[in-house]
Amino acid sequence: MGIYDKDPFVRSMELLRENVPSFAKYPFHLPALRQLTTLRFHPKVTYIIGENGMGKSTLLEAIAVAWGFNPEGGSLNFNFATHESHSELHRHIRLVRGIGKPRDGFFFRAETYYNLATNIDQLDSEPLGGGRIIDFYGGKSLHEQSHGESFFAAFLHRFGGNGLYILDEPEAALSPLKQMSMLARIHALVKKNSQFIISTHSPILMGYPDALAYYLTPDGIEHINVEETDHYIIMKQFLHNRERMLKELFADEE
Repeated sequence: MGIYDKDPFVRSMELLRENVPSFAKYPFHLPALRQLTTLRFHPKVTYIIGENGMGKSTLLEAIAVAWGFNPEGGSLNFNFATHESHSELHRHIRLVRGIGKPRDGFFFRAETYYNLATNIDQLDSEPLGGGRIIDFYGGKSLHEQSHGESFFAAFLHRFGGNGLYILDEPEAALSPLKQMSMLARIHALVKKNSQFIISTHSPILMGYPDALAYYLTPDGIEHINVEETDHYIIMKQFLHNRERMLKELFADEE
């Protein structure tokens, strides 16, 4: 377990480089993958950070699918597909699992959460017996809530603890206040023996203190402190020097 006080559910991810068909084709041409060998995961929270186009979602998707989650999100029991668009990366990675096995798990993907909500409504409309799936999300159709409310309903009601939770840009519909509430929810679930792997642009969500962060750049992947990311630095500069930054931005436009 090394420096950590518990064994992660998933310890690391290895790219099987000898099996990659070509590093000149998608998704292996991405800088983050061209140099990737192994990523170690924190037993509590691991962040995957970077600008758009660097491969954050592609990497997170591959980890989730390799674990057994549906590419469009949900728990291990979901198998719907609205559009087969996921990459083949999951076929070329190996997940090194810990000794323990999680009792819960969820792949949250903001981009396809609407499709997940639709699938839940469809399944609950079919008379197959048993309880309603939506009751595990607070009892109210996710389509009858705002995006932020429906996102948080999954975090609050569906995530039960002792689980592996893989989240792709969960802040997409959350206000700053809700993002702070999300941090508190992550902490509560970590105390219930949960592990998170999170892709995010939010400096607030990056703020969990006991975590590991990877930064995807045109030069590859580097381990980084949150305070060193462009996301944190630019947001801090804007909040502290808004007038000066706006003046420079508008001058550039003119």
